[in-house]
Amino acid sequence: MRVLVTGGAGFIGSHLADAFLGRGDEVDVLDDLSHGRPGRLAPEAALHRASVTDATALAEIVEKVRPELVCHLAAQIDVRQSVADPAADAQANIVGTINVLEAARAAGARVLFASTGGAIYGRDAVIPSDEEQRPEPEAPYGTAKFCAEQYIGLFNRLYGTRHAVLRLANVYGPRQDPAGEAGVIAIFCGAVLRGERPTVFGDGRQTRDYVHVADVAAAFVAAAGSPRAGVWNVGTGVETDLLTLTGLIGRAAGTVADPVFAPARPGELVRSALDASRAARELGWRPSVPLAEGVKSVYEWARAGSPDRTA
Repeated sequence: MRVLVTGGAGFIGSHLADAFLGRGDEVDVLDDLSHGRPGRLAPEAALHRASVTDATALAEIVEKVRPELVCHLAAQIDVRQSVADPAADAQANIVGTINVLEAARAAGARVLFASTGGAIYGRDAVIPSDEEQRPEPEAPYGTAKFCAEQYIGLFNRLYGTRHAVLRLANVYGPRQDPAGEAGVIAIFCGAVLRGERPTVFGDGRQTRDYVHVADVAAAFVAAAGSPRAGVWNVGTGVETDLLTLTGLIGRAAGTVADPVFAPARPGELVRSALDASRAARELGWRPSVPLAEGVKSVYEWARAGSPDRTA
């Protein structure tokens, strides 16, 4: 099929573009390159520079490309930035998604939306959280993502579309920029490579569900092959605390990653993990990359100089 990936020059989006190219699909990428990098893309992927917040430019590109599937990953992803400027976050994550839905409707394309699992369920969620858990986001970022999900459901009801939502756990892997909470593995690997001690905020017992980007790409491919609308968690269901994570990075590096402790950051979730059994039942998707193996892949990528692409 012909696939358009918004945010496709980013960390996750570029892996997703590779996954669809690898199975023989035609892939176009839309990215404003505010964070994405063209070097992450395979030569076969056609790059269109535009923002999803520019409805006119987006519509023109979608009309030209005529995709059958739009994987919508373009987003404002910094939780702290969403707190500092919630209006800008809403413009990117809510209005941008509406623009994508309208452009896709004009082209007759289906949309797969990359939402958040870690930021949408909230501090009181049952762990691991399934899709029936009531969303109670703690920041504008999670609120905007949940609002965008509601528009996807609305379009499905109004127009009979089969758009779907994938709620992602903490995605990690090669090509990840070492910034933000979701980039903690890349950040820690970089620190160890420089001979520095990684900084842990709080006591290091806070947990996250780390899912490798290759597994996330496989989840999108599985959802693309399903005709149904739905909301699916994409995670491992396993909680890993930061102290365990530093131990895994130390073993990958052949050293001891002894962390430095700093005060906990206000509003940080103590625990987070996603129940992805619905995706297993309905899509046949299961994570396959063990965390120790995935952490080693990030460390080796960082040691190689953090290239946009590897041979």
